[in-house]
Amino acid sequence: MYRYDEFDHAFVTERVEQFRDQVERRLSGELAEDAFKPLRLMNGVYLQLHAYMLRIAIPYGTLSSRQLRMLAHIARTYDRGYGHFTTRQNLQFNWPKLSDIPDALADLASVEMHALQTSGNCIRNVTADHFAGAAADEIADPRPYAEILRQWSSVHPEFSFLPRKFKIAVTGAESDRAAIQVHDIGLHVKKNDKGEIGFAVYVGGGQGRTPMIAKLIRDFLPEEDLLSYTTAIVRVYNLHGRRDNKYKARIKILVHETGTEELTRQVEAEFAALKDTELKLPEKDVQSISAYFAPPDLPERAEGWENLARWKKADSGFSRWVQQNVQPHKNPDYGMVTISLKPIGGIPGDASDAQMDAIADLAEEYAFDEIRVSHEQNLILPHVALADLEAVYRGLVAINLAEANAGLITDIIACPGLDYCALANARSIPLAQEISRRFGNAERQAEIGELKIKISGCINACGHHHVGHIGLLGVEKKGAELYQITLGGSGDEHTSIGEIIGRGFEPDRVTDAIETIVDTYLALRLDQSENFLAAYRRVGPQPFKTALYGSAAEAA
Repeated sequence: MYRYDEFDHAFVTERVEQFRDQVERRLSGELAEDAFKPLRLMNGVYLQLHAYMLRIAIPYGTLSSRQLRMLAHIARTYDRGYGHFTTRQNLQFNWPKLSDIPDALADLASVEMHALQTSGNCIRNVTADHFAGAAADEIADPRPYAEILRQWSSVHPEFSFLPRKFKIAVTGAESDRAAIQVHDIGLHVKKNDKGEIGFAVYVGGGQGRTPMIAKLIRDFLPEEDLLSYTTAIVRVYNLHGRRDNKYKARIKILVHETGTEELTRQVEAEFAALKDTELKLPEKDVQSISAYFAPPDLPERAEGWENLARWKKADSGFSRWVQQNVQPHKNPDYGMVTISLKPIGGIPGDASDAQMDAIADLAEEYAFDEIRVSHEQNLILPHVALADLEAVYRGLVAINLAEANAGLITDIIACPGLDYCALANARSIPLAQEISRRFGNAERQAEIGELKIKISGCINACGHHHVGHIGLLGVEKKGAELYQITLGGSGDEHTSIGEIIGRGFEPDRVTDAIETIVDTYLALRLDQSENFLAAYRRVGPQPFKTALYGSAAEAA
């Protein structure tokens, strides 16, 4: 992973001290909240329903054991003993005192972490495939390019006050595990016919109030043009994006109102002027940054195959966990382990300080000191020898994080919702817990197969409900919570926005509605190999509407 240079260290330390002064002035009354708000947001500090919230950047979702231990320390020292991993591959602390936040930021700086650009109308944390550098289907590791974009975008003088927040995601594999088509800019690392590295460029995706799938505006952008082309896109957006209406300020609206062809023309014209400037990426710089992400030296561990077969035969729980939570690695003697932060009945994405410390220990001993955060709110150990899987599993059992449910119905994405967020209309957490308990039986989950449920407590869609196979959106109607259900969404390489299935459900009826949807799917699928999304795309919404509402009139 990337290591700070002298500039990085000095810059982050100076920002911490600057913010410390701003906090002291706020606490003394010298700064009013209106004046303090833009300053705290620039440092990742929100004011939520009950307390301040600190959002910490985890660039492209990559952590070391040392860094995860520091997050555990901050949870213990400045919060209530836990943190919440988000769909942006970040971590949120929901209960820090404002007076303690500068000390927390100073502790973060000591392990090369910060909270800059995790809020505000700027370029947010650049995300990437959580299996980067390890996946068998990978064309190239996307993280060096995400790091280049991070360095370029950090406190960029031209792009620090955009019309609205701006999100970039990068993937380097055939399977899109970074949801690039629902980002402002999505980059797919690929090779052309000559074997040269470049990018397919998508622009104008996003969820929220007006969900849209990004448009492909360049099928192959040469590697050296990454920064000049990205600058051209963001410059066109900064010049023409709407500032009169925050609900229409995202680049997706600009693409829609301008038209893909015309917006592409404007970007290409700007790119022509930037193409041969200092923004051109020198090959030596790409190689220098790529060296930070060189894969670990993985020794041969062929004994793992025999051991794994024996352990699976002896322990059905371990066997289920390997089948569901361990994916093939580039090196056949290794696997990529998903640590589910979704224990049955738990809060999706939450991890206690003790759990974070234990995972850091496992990563240090068995996974070459590397942890990833997925946008699905789980943690990943990307390089684990098959011979060490049993030891890792036992370590996870001890901290109640060995749930074998990655990609299954209880692997639920959920935002903090009305329990924490001032923007939310409804609760997400209790609903996720209730659904998890209802479908917690391991055999039933296996029978249902791959099914992604995603829950948002408001239209801002932090829970990515638009791209859930089953999406739940909390809305407020006549002072009461109501949940709208969407079906058929997906955030992979075949991205789709879920369709609203009908009128909303009261909180105590939602889980029954999910069960009806699942039972309908099980009855109509061709066989067990046809997952929920494939079945829905084959038959459409009508069977589910009929099962839920009985008639079209009732669904309205």
